[in-house]
Amino acid sequence: MKRAFLSVSDKTGIIEFASELINLGFELISTGGTQAAIEKAGLKVVNVSKITGFPECLDGRVKTLHPSVHAGILAMRDNADHMNQLKELDVTPIDIVAVNLYPFKQTILKPGVTFEDAIENIDIGGPTMIRAAAKSHKDVTVIVDSSDYSKVIDEIRAEGKTSAKTRLELCAKVFTHTAAYDALISDYLLRQAGMDRMGETFTMTYEKVQDMRYGENPHQKAAFYREIGARPGCLTEAEQLHGKELSYNNINDTNGALELLYEFGDQLAVIAVKHANPCGVGTGDTLYDAYIRAHDTDPVSIYGGIVATNVEVDKATAEKMHEIFLEIIIAPSFSDDALEILTKKKNVRLLKLPTINHMLPDGLFDMKKVRGGLLVQGIDDKLFSESELKVVTKAQPSEQEMKDAIMAYKVNKHVKSNGIAVCKNGRTLAVGVGQTNRIWAAEQALERSGEEAKGACMASDAFFPFPDCVEAAAAAGVTCIIQPGGSRNDYMSIEACDKNGISMIFTGMRHFKH
Repeated sequence: MKRAFLSVSDKTGIIEFASELINLGFELISTGGTQAAIEKAGLKVVNVSKITGFPECLDGRVKTLHPSVHAGILAMRDNADHMNQLKELDVTPIDIVAVNLYPFKQTILKPGVTFEDAIENIDIGGPTMIRAAAKSHKDVTVIVDSSDYSKVIDEIRAEGKTSAKTRLELCAKVFTHTAAYDALISDYLLRQAGMDRMGETFTMTYEKVQDMRYGENPHQKAAFYREIGARPGCLTEAEQLHGKELSYNNINDTNGALELLYEFGDQLAVIAVKHANPCGVGTGDTLYDAYIRAHDTDPVSIYGGIVATNVEVDKATAEKMHEIFLEIIIAPSFSDDALEILTKKKNVRLLKLPTINHMLPDGLFDMKKVRGGLLVQGIDDKLFSESELKVVTKAQPSEQEMKDAIMAYKVNKHVKSNGIAVCKNGRTLAVGVGQTNRIWAAEQALERSGEEAKGACMASDAFFPFPDCVEAAAAAGVTCIIQPGGSRNDYMSIEACDKNGISMIFTGMRHFKH
């Protein structure tokens, strides 16, 4: 008689699987709750203690860590010495191992979970058993995913055993499963210990949200993964109310819109994004006014773009949004009237994210894959330090200019470098995006701003190495500039500002975005 060991925290399908195995002539071995569930179903099962001759001990911490179990799994069936040793030791081979691990993830995600509870949900025997069975996949079938039960049963029923291909695939799933499990434990303990998570090795685990039709381009394969324990306010927590499935570019662009929206906190704001760059930002006393300001920055680019806001979308604003094609609208909520209007277009995606105003905490990572490696850094969750913000010119910014300068700096933080943003009266006039030199970015933004640049504020994501950007701003009528400072030629830009009556603010904090 062949043996199967079953011990699962997720009992989905386990009774049906156990019943089928008995019908196929298997003896079942189990532990604790799994054994109780199988017996309750009226099926015969043997407690592992009868196999080991040793009782469970230490509150169940030790159950399966015994040679009678592991020798039965690890013995190579085509090795005569191994099989003779099993006979001498009176150990019966174990042919199937179906185990899934203590619910560590579910435990640490519980509100108010204690450290002690988390530690008790670190599985020891389970990973040892499935790794052993996976190593012996030539002879042993190992299952960690209940969706594989039916395939295993079908193959045994048809051929008397599982195929070598299936056993290899199940082996690979085991090590993927334990790698993710251990990475999650490692990350949790590093946080608890207050240790640097950018250690000598860097391992994180994510779980799939969905497969994508394609990636950035149709010939690229893609999938979307969620960070385990993702914070409120993240795109992974959004609920899609309407429209087609999100694409790779949709998700990337919407995330860019949210990142900029977070900068405004509780201030009512509308962010319009195209190709992950802001193309319009508006603030105001009403959503309608803020949307109009964001839209009018660049009515061409916003077409087919992403719009994000931190207040409920109302009927009046929905009617304006409905006038053009938007790929995505994401907001904390939509009024019933707004939904009725916006859902008339089948292709617009409507995303509801009630926690959209939740600011991300410190300690998250920004990662970029490079050929053969990975760049890891902390997220850019600062704008500037109040203590380092200083006016360096004779001219002083007015109260409105200071507001517009800070808004422009917020926007420009999320613009691909080299970047320049021009703002006036709570709205963007134009954005110069991703140029290979700063003067081109400035000229692009100032030209798009036109006559409205007079009296506007201009922001730069990095310092001015030469006074050319100041001179271009002066020619356009800009009256306030905000930039990090820090160039050895800062004095040139300051002199150019003084010459043209422009106030200049240094932030002391650069915001490159590549």
